[in-house]
Amino acid sequence: MQRKRYAPGRTGPTARTGSAARTGSTARTALGLALGLAAGLVGCSSGTPSEDVAVDAKAGLAASAAPPGRYQTLFEPCGAVPRAVLQEMLPGAAALPDPERDRAYRGTAAVTYDTDRRVGCSWRADTPEASHRLSLDIERVVSYDSAVSDDDRAQEVYVRKQLAANIPLPPTAPPETGGTPTTGPSGGTAGTGGPSQSAVTGGATPVNASASAPPGSTAPTAPTPTGPASGGPTPSGAPSPTGLEPRVLEGLGDVAYLDDVLGQPRASSRQRSVSVVFRTSNVIVTVSYREEVVGLTEAPDSGELQERARKVARLLADRLEE
Repeated sequence: MQRKRYAPGRTGPTARTGSAARTGSTARTALGLALGLAAGLVGCSSGTPSEDVAVDAKAGLAASAAPPGRYQTLFEPCGAVPRAVLQEMLPGAAALPDPERDRAYRGTAAVTYDTDRRVGCSWRADTPEASHRLSLDIERVVSYDSAVSDDDRAQEVYVRKQLAANIPLPPTAPPETGGTPTTGPSGGTAGTGGPSQSAVTGGATPVNASASAPPGSTAPTAPTPTGPASGGPTPSGAPSPTGLEPRVLEGLGDVAYLDDVLGQPRASSRQRSVSVVFRTSNVIVTVSYREEVVGLTEAPDSGELQERARKVARLLADRLEE
């Protein structure tokens, strides 16, 4: 009898054992590939710790960015002053011929490169006896530092203008802490946590230079009026206050001041210029009013010019509140 040769596909215990071994090996290989793929995906999706910290830092800076100012545009200035007010500001215009009178009341717009950032207008009326000129300058301040708000940057610009006019800053509020003041490096007295000297608050009353100076520094001196309101000679020694000196104003915008300058006497004319400057949020407004009289007459009256300039300033402050 001949033996049968081995043929593939035979059945029995031996065949079942080989098939199970191959199946187990294939399962282990597939499991290993799956685990390796999952590990690779986790590694690609997660950043390094330093990258995570950088992202968190950027998110914190974006969250603490200073807010923008209240105003994003400016109004047209030549139409901001009513004709009735211009007639009061330019008394000589009524005697001009019709074409010149209309041109005087229309005003001349200032040349600016961006009317959303700065605008201005001026009016002028000349007669043989006197010359009057009114001008407006309106500036919207924008801070390009994300940590400084537009309002704070505008306050810095305003303070520089006030100091340039030699008008001392109002006093800052005393510190609220109960600590004992310490002596500064230059002998001055330093508080414990009071607000910055440059932060001018509205509604403050004018003070002398020594009260508004920062510790250890030389305070700006209050300007001496160039002449009394009547235009008469200035007496020797310190002039007595008249209430018309350059000063801080109350109730106009957030902060405001008034400057009054009497020009040097000329051979045939006298001139006085009054400026009212105020800030509302991130907008700074300057109203300049000048009168020049011809002949051997008294200087223009301070009280009258100041009242007219303040009237225009109040109109513009109301316009900004609309």
